[in-house]
Amino acid sequence: MNIIDAKTYGLPAKAVLEKISSGHIAIVINRSSRIIMKDGERILNYAEKIRTIIPHAKISLKTTAPLCSKTRDFLQKNKIHIINDTSGKP
Repeated sequence: MNIIDAKTYGLPAKAVLEKISSGHIAIVINRSSRIIMKDGERILNYAEKIRTIIPHAKISLKTTAPLCSKTRDFLQKNKIHIINDTSGKP
């Protein structure tokens, strides 16, 4: 896992970012509780801040948690790809 310092993008220190490849950054959320719309709005906010620094960045959400279907649709509509990561299951 190639962790990036979140402060570089003006994000809170608790945000976990992973560089997947050049121009592809994943927001990592490892927890067991469902990701709901409030989380989706926060993730979109993070993505927008990253895109101010890297305008054409591909942003993904890498998570072990289940996603609410409404949140999944919201993120995909806003060009945030979902990566289900079962390797780091809490």
